[in-house]
Amino acid sequence: MRVGIVGLVERVARHADQDPDREAVVLLRWDEREERSESLSYGELDRAARQLAGRLRDRCRPGDRALLLYPTGLEFVKSILGCMYAGVVPVPAPLPDGDKHHLMRATGIALDSDPRIVLTDSGSLVTVSDWMSQDGLDRLLCTATDLAGPAAPGAWDGPTHIGSSTLALLRYTTGSMSDPKGVMISHENLAHNFEMFRDAFSLTPQDRSLGWLPLHDGAGLLKMLLEPLYRGATTVLMSPDDFFTDPFRWLKAIDKCDVRISSAPGFAYRMCARGVTDEQVRGLDLARWEHACVGGADPIEPEPLIEFADRFAPAGFRREAVRVGYHITESTLFVSGTRPGRPLAVERFDPSRLEQNILLPAATDAAAARSLVSSGTVNGLDVRIVDPDTTAILPDGRLGEIWIRGRSVARGYWRREVESDRAFEATTADGEGGYLRTGDLGVWAGAELYVLGRMREMLVIGGRSLYPHDMEKAVRTSDTRFADLTGTVFAVPSPRQEIVVLHEVEAEPADPATLSSLARGVKDWLSRCFGVRVANVAFLRPGKVRKSPGGKVQRALMRELFMADALDPVYEDLDIETRRRYRAVGRPLAVSHGKDFR
Repeated sequence: MRVGIVGLVERVARHADQDPDREAVVLLRWDEREERSESLSYGELDRAARQLAGRLRDRCRPGDRALLLYPTGLEFVKSILGCMYAGVVPVPAPLPDGDKHHLMRATGIALDSDPRIVLTDSGSLVTVSDWMSQDGLDRLLCTATDLAGPAAPGAWDGPTHIGSSTLALLRYTTGSMSDPKGVMISHENLAHNFEMFRDAFSLTPQDRSLGWLPLHDGAGLLKMLLEPLYRGATTVLMSPDDFFTDPFRWLKAIDKCDVRISSAPGFAYRMCARGVTDEQVRGLDLARWEHACVGGADPIEPEPLIEFADRFAPAGFRREAVRVGYHITESTLFVSGTRPGRPLAVERFDPSRLEQNILLPAATDAAAARSLVSSGTVNGLDVRIVDPDTTAILPDGRLGEIWIRGRSVARGYWRREVESDRAFEATTADGEGGYLRTGDLGVWAGAELYVLGRMREMLVIGGRSLYPHDMEKAVRTSDTRFADLTGTVFAVPSPRQEIVVLHEVEAEPADPATLSSLARGVKDWLSRCFGVRVANVAFLRPGKVRKSPGGKVQRALMRELFMADALDPVYEDLDIETRRRYRAVGRPLAVSHGKDFR
């Protein structure tokens, strides 16, 4: 695969010149159940981006940052392209719309990126201005891009400040809200990653995309918006709110808009499988949906995908349309994926050997086998599995840290030289340099990459390596009241590492006796399944386990909040030492706030 410096800006301008009336972006919205749509052609998008670029060049220098705070909409699309046209670095962030998580994250990103200007739309201007004033950011210039007048003729003189190594985008990781890290993605990184993605799935400009993930999220921004624009395709956008109001809208739009590729987290496939009626299934035609993508840096659960494929087989959906991939912000996004026509690969492995960092197939009659979904193959990057302690490259079948080298790997973290050197300039024991240390556990099995989660989240108990993903899955199966809710498992420092289980519960079992029995059941079940002591269980209201925009449970953040006593649980039962370290003096061992549960 060969990629020159012809990047996204040049591509969009070329598409506008060659086929100006072709739809670039279609926005679907629902107003009291009535569907509405509006669109931008490539010609309109190019003109809007040139206009904004001309205005930005009056106020910003190339390399300055622009903080983008928008709801899902066409104005965001114009703005991010306008910034790139001007050589200004767009910094997408969640709209500070009153959600405490969004407010804190937007503030953290703003303080770290040091933007020259804040861009939003007229409908969000008051919200953004109030947030800036409250958080001491009112020194920044804030502009509603849909209210600004046209730029002077000739204000934009072309992409003169854009080269292959020019910074195209700052994408912030979704770990701790208090310590966001901006990943510096260049124009070459974007071009290389988009070429990899296109080649992996054999995509053409005729293959329409559809996305409903937030546009400040990696998959929503890169895979479902910018990659189709690079390819010259049409992309269809929905808001997350419209999906969560009625998941059937997503599937109906895929059918109606002749969509060939769409991406969503695993939970979205489960929501559709369980929430769409038989009558709705009969009215769908999903046979043209060739790429149903799900990816990330966490292990992918096979059950929601299999359940979805079986549920929508009568609508023409094929199981081999499921595409599982490994995605990471530090390598722009796409690293690996299952190939077209390849059935969903679910393999069973020996869990006792996994605890020893060795991947071996389970015996055919093994009841406790660990099921893993392949994240597919890699083409276009040098991906190695490395011993994190010795930096020796490991052979197939041995678990280690995933290291990546290639033109998709970002330039580093914004203004964090020490962390960037450590993460982006790693050298193997045999002297091969220039690798990205992902911090993710993985293993090669033949040509297939299997991802097992974050190294820092691994639970090492009594010399055994236990995976929080496995324990979280076990909790969901321990009681039907957990089945459709979210939980997380992590360890906290103590004289011995102590396992903590957090899980959401519905309002129904809010009395202390019921919750106490439920907590004992969790402890007993995990002890039987994994042979370990589990002494700490806390229950939260639905929606209180924090997730990234892509649906990934933020274990590190939940661990921070637990240790800071900032979770407001409805019930918790803690070990004496855990309570002494992380709870106020005198707080009882088991508490319930069930009366306040709403």
